[in-house]
Amino acid sequence: MLSLTIAEKIISKNIGYTVRAGEYCEAKVDFIFGHDGSAPMAIQLLEENKIEKVFNPNKIGFILDHNSPAPNSKVSNLHKMVQSFAERHQCHFFNVGEGICHQIILEKGFALPGTIVIGSDSHSCTYGAFNVFSTGVGSTDLAMILATGRVWLRVPETIKIKITGKLPGAVYSKDLILYIIKQLKANGANYKAIEFCGDTLSYLSMDARFAISNMAVSVGAKTGLMVIDKKSIEWAKAHNISFADSVYPDENAEYIKVVEIDASRLEPQIAIPHNIDNVTSITELEGTKIDQAFIGTCANGMLEDLEIAAGILKNKIVKPGVKLIVGPASKRIYLEAVKKGIMEVLVKAGAIILPPGCGPCTGTHLGIPADGDNVISTGNKNFIGRLGNAKASIYLASPASVALASVKGKISDPRKENIYEQ
Repeated sequence: MLSLTIAEKIISKNIGYTVRAGEYCEAKVDFIFGHDGSAPMAIQLLEENKIEKVFNPNKIGFILDHNSPAPNSKVSNLHKMVQSFAERHQCHFFNVGEGICHQIILEKGFALPGTIVIGSDSHSCTYGAFNVFSTGVGSTDLAMILATGRVWLRVPETIKIKITGKLPGAVYSKDLILYIIKQLKANGANYKAIEFCGDTLSYLSMDARFAISNMAVSVGAKTGLMVIDKKSIEWAKAHNISFADSVYPDENAEYIKVVEIDASRLEPQIAIPHNIDNVTSITELEGTKIDQAFIGTCANGMLEDLEIAAGILKNKIVKPGVKLIVGPASKRIYLEAVKKGIMEVLVKAGAIILPPGCGPCTGTHLGIPADGDNVISTGNKNFIGRLGNAKASIYLASPASVALASVKGKISDPRKENIYEQ
């Protein structure tokens, strides 16, 4: 009997026969979605090819999140096009203000363990933390999948990353994934699947796990997978989501590489402009002036992230001259943060609260930095031109490090503050 990785098992189950890494196949898509940045081109391709039906409206979603609310009439017209298409074909549709596509896909139960989910966004790998083979495609692939419900795949080889030990105080899952990216490098897992395992995961919330899988693509990975355990089962039950088809790797599954990480020795990390794998300990950059701070995105706009930021900002004020921008990942998170008093803490500290969505991350509106600005962000990309200005510099860090920098006006070590452990 063949021993299989999680990726091999999910794909094999989907197509009805066993496939191994390196083989090619055509799989059925269990759910697919597009957003306002990718769906318009796909819709145009369908119309140009006179394709008048989608494969299954119940398995298709459209979310307006990337340029939301619309910054100009051109974008507003694209929003109208996407909404019209979704309504005409009776697909799931989430309008401006509902939140970021990845958070919505999770909250609404569209990503089920053991299934294949495709999104026209590079960070669709986020759901791997919930045992989903999820990956991103471009607009052309989106169009063809909308029509056929099928995706062509090369079964990826898998890298196992075994993480052991409890993260020290003031060190978070963002620090962990940045450290992993430093070890693997930006192209270190091209077209590979990653399996994250080890006892460290048992200490992490689902929000923290999603933040890790979200950035698997930062090393070129197709997806970043985890197994279903007690915490993910509790999360599934709280969201009324089935986990009946969960998949586990076989004991003797073959991995192209095994990486071991001792999380207990980790320090707060920070990615230096302009490369995602240019990562160092935050102590190396202490004192670097900061002009703008951003807490949000699909990587770290979740409730836990806002709560961590509020723990830093309570009874403190953002340093004059610094802009702190906060974008909740979904309306549900926004409302929960209001209920828990988190939003009051953030606003009193001087934070600018954005509507749920991608906010400055796409660089089209809502917080574009000025020339020469240093921005510290919880986002997942820091290349030249990200956030909309090629003359700005972007540092990536945890919500705690970002919040603290906004108060100090400079990069600072959160371990020196009296904040709670996760």
